[in-house]
Amino acid sequence: MSVLPVHHRTVTVRGHEIFYREAGPADAPVLLLLHGFPTSSHMFRDLLPRLADRYRLIAPDHLGFGRSAAPDAADFPYTFAGLAELTSAFTEALGLDRFALYIQDYGAPIGLRLALAHPERITAIVSQNGNAYEEGLGAEAWAPVLALIAERTPETEEPVRAIRSLDGIRWQYETGVPAEFRELLSPDAWHHDAALMSREGQDAVQLGLIADYGANFALYPAFQEYFRTSRVPLLAVWGEGDEVFVPAGAEAFRRDLPDAEIHLLPTGHFALETHAPRIASLIDDFLTRHVKGE
Repeated sequence: MSVLPVHHRTVTVRGHEIFYREAGPADAPVLLLLHGFPTSSHMFRDLLPRLADRYRLIAPDHLGFGRSAAPDAADFPYTFAGLAELTSAFTEALGLDRFALYIQDYGAPIGLRLALAHPERITAIVSQNGNAYEEGLGAEAWAPVLALIAERTPETEEPVRAIRSLDGIRWQYETGVPAEFRELLSPDAWHHDAALMSREGQDAVQLGLIADYGANFALYPAFQEYFRTSRVPLLAVWGEGDEVFVPAGAEAFRRDLPDAEIHLLPTGHFALETHAPRIASLIDDFLTRHVKGE
């Protein structure tokens, strides 16, 4: 497998500068990669070169994340509906009318909102710890978030702030990763995320999004109906040690998509940090069978 370069680009979408990484031939089948919290397209740095010989890979930073613009929370509605609308506009700005989705963490409700709005555009879905089922929510990890969703007060905000601290971010990277794979984790990853999360204005941005997460729960039945009616090809590559989105969330896809391909890997929430070669191989095989000729 040849290694092709990854390009780092920006595009203005509805007045906001969106940063994205792109690799692969312009006429190849498209895979749109949507990252989660608290990271950015940086999480795909090891994956993109491994797939770029056969696919056009596009990985944007959500508004407020990574190297995309981060307008003040008073000037942009930081909700999942707002981010999904902006992501849809991003795909249109790049002329993407057919694409597969790679969804992880926050990328799942954002990407699945795109699928609800334009099911004809989605060729396949790769879910890497990208949840769409209540049973996928880890009870302990979600307790402070659910408290904030139920009632936003200074008392419920404070525990959630700890999630985006350096220690809180490191916990997300290390938890559930067996000792044999711990040395594959680069400390640069959580320091990179923590530095961007500490920028001015991030407190309001991130608290607003986390408080809005309940709106995604309300859409779970619609997401599941989309799976049943579309029969979209779906591959779940899931870190089985993830305590945020637990393996039951991966297994649940088969309830609505009996042909879903489920692979539980011995790692955590950020599975690419330890298993990028394996995940790349699974994606390549999956997309070769399901999006050939797109």
